[in-house]
Amino acid sequence: MRLAVLTVACVAALAAAPVYAQDSAAALRQDIQTLRQALEQMEARLQAIESGKPPPASPTVTAAPAPSMGSRPALSPAPLTAQAPVPGMGQAILPQRDSVADPSTAASRPDSAAGPTDPELKGFFAIPNTDTLIRIGGYAKLDAIADSRAAGDQEQFITSSIPVGSAHRDVSNFTLHAKQTRFSFEARRPTTHGNLRFYLENDFFGSSDSYQFRLRHAYGQLGNTYAGYGYSTFMDADSLPDTLDFAGPGGAGYLLVAGIHHSFAMGKGNTLTVAAEDPDTQLSTPAEGIMPVDQLPDVTVTARMERDWGHLQLGAVARSLGYDGDAGDGRRFAGGLQLSGSAAVGEQDLLLFGMLGGKGLARYTADLTGSGMDAVVTADGRLQALSLYGGFVGYTHYWSPLWRSNLIYGQLTSGRNAALAADAFRQSRYGVFNLLWSPAPSWTMGMELLYGQLEQQSGQRGDTMRLQGSLQYNFIK
Repeated sequence: MRLAVLTVACVAALAAAPVYAQDSAAALRQDIQTLRQALEQMEARLQAIESGKPPPASPTVTAAPAPSMGSRPALSPAPLTAQAPVPGMGQAILPQRDSVADPSTAASRPDSAAGPTDPELKGFFAIPNTDTLIRIGGYAKLDAIADSRAAGDQEQFITSSIPVGSAHRDVSNFTLHAKQTRFSFEARRPTTHGNLRFYLENDFFGSSDSYQFRLRHAYGQLGNTYAGYGYSTFMDADSLPDTLDFAGPGGAGYLLVAGIHHSFAMGKGNTLTVAAEDPDTQLSTPAEGIMPVDQLPDVTVTARMERDWGHLQLGAVARSLGYDGDAGDGRRFAGGLQLSGSAAVGEQDLLLFGMLGGKGLARYTADLTGSGMDAVVTADGRLQALSLYGGFVGYTHYWSPLWRSNLIYGQLTSGRNAALAADAFRQSRYGVFNLLWSPAPSWTMGMELLYGQLEQQSGQRGDTMRLQGSLQYNFIK
């Protein structure tokens, strides 16, 4: 019986895939491989029937239409196996978009649903004899960077690092690196308490002078409860613009942090998220004998609305800043707000934006995290939280399905404070225009022109222009 079934399968497959005398060797090999896969699946089906188990779905092989004269005929088989259903794969509400750095994929979402840059959750495969599906992801990216004058950071465009008044600030520079290359591992499975998602991601930005592997995300999410290390709940990954530059606009909310949060579904695409995150008081040039102190976690509350035209998110963070010194100590509550979102403009355009403001908010911004601009200790021992406000706006236009451009402007401003050093941060400006080409989903290349300006508390300014070209290959897309 087995021989008869295999014989019939061969005859049917050959009849469905006519052979042309002018086929190339590569085309014939592809046809043979397709037939071999069909026979293997029919063999498995026959074994299942003989063992009394429900047989798997029958494979189908569909012949391509007859080719035109002089063209190479191609066999286009229908998928032999369908992708296993991915837990939490509800239809994405937000309009689909492309992104080079793709921050949306790593973002936590209610019930671990799909995001706008990965609406189909492609690439998952099942671990045999389990309910767990896994996916290996990431991309390889090469960046070629030319600066008209010193930019401070040669690999990311961080406007707060632009040299001001330096003797070597007018020296141009060229850099070639692949530090943004990224690896990710994701696992999903259903449970009696909701869908479980585990996400791990690393890149090579762990060191300024070498390719040190760096942790970006390591978290688990069960249902709507998240715990681990990743994006702060305060930031909005879906509003970040599409740039070849890794850092993005300095006025955007951005922080990787350890924390725990829970999202409450409010119906019709609305959610409310409450989080507790690792605190870190960052003081501006503290005097000897003064050390920052953290006694309470940072608390974040975020309200979010998603619609088919885009989304709006309002986030608030409350912080307890403190220090301890030889001559005394100090405590102060601080925090701020951020309004961000996206909006589809017609069929081919997308608007992205974010605005933030508050006191002690520097740690939560792309430009100033780690800079020590949360607070300052005055000469009389008082702790002052530094005011900060800014934002960005980005516009994406799709010239065609393969070509797109982004125009972005951002600004971040800190209030003047007599306790700050003359060379401390006062204001930064960020501008970008790029042209990106994606001839295939897994391949993107483009050119980007960037402008940055930094102003210090003293009023001195420095600026630079950067031309960046990138080539990126995605593992799963």
